[in-house]
Amino acid sequence: MFQGLRNSAHGVAEEFKKFIMRGNVVDLAVGIIIGTAFKGITSSLVKDVVTPPIGQLTGGLDFSHWVIPLDLLNFGREVETAAATINIGNFVNVLIDFLITAAAIFLLVKVVNKLDEAVDEIGDMLDGEEEEVAPEPEPEPEPEPEPEPTTDEKILEVLERISAQLDERSSNESGRASAT
Repeated sequence: MFQGLRNSAHGVAEEFKKFIMRGNVVDLAVGIIIGTAFKGITSSLVKDVVTPPIGQLTGGLDFSHWVIPLDLLNFGREVETAAATINIGNFVNVLIDFLITAAAIFLLVKVVNKLDEAVDEIGDMLDGEEEEVAPEPEPEPEPEPEPEPTTDEKILEVLERISAQLDERSSNESGRASAT
């Protein structure tokens, strides 16, 4: 019983390993790491380069100090601790940071797409300059192998095995209960 579950778990682990090692997942991980590093650059750009001139245009205001106090319940009473606030300025800074990041990524993707198109054009031009060689005769087609079962079919098979094991276990337990 446990051997079947162990084999199923091993199969799932192998399938998960294949999924993780796919190119798209690795590319996504690299993108996240680079994006995290890029975040520091854009944060500094917003905080140190963009926000000061905007603050100067708004009369020297620093966005990070823009707040809305929430001490309306304590109106008229002296409060010993600082009142809770809605930090509008921090939100404005994060919004500007997001817009700069989005613009930078847009431009980066645009440049990468242009480079990709240029590489494709160069490849097409190089392909056109090759000598024409007589095509080799096509070999006889090999018989198509049986298609791999889909993920849904694999899951269904595992569920059927588990169900059969549970049915077998419950029938064994009911047989023991009736014997006692």
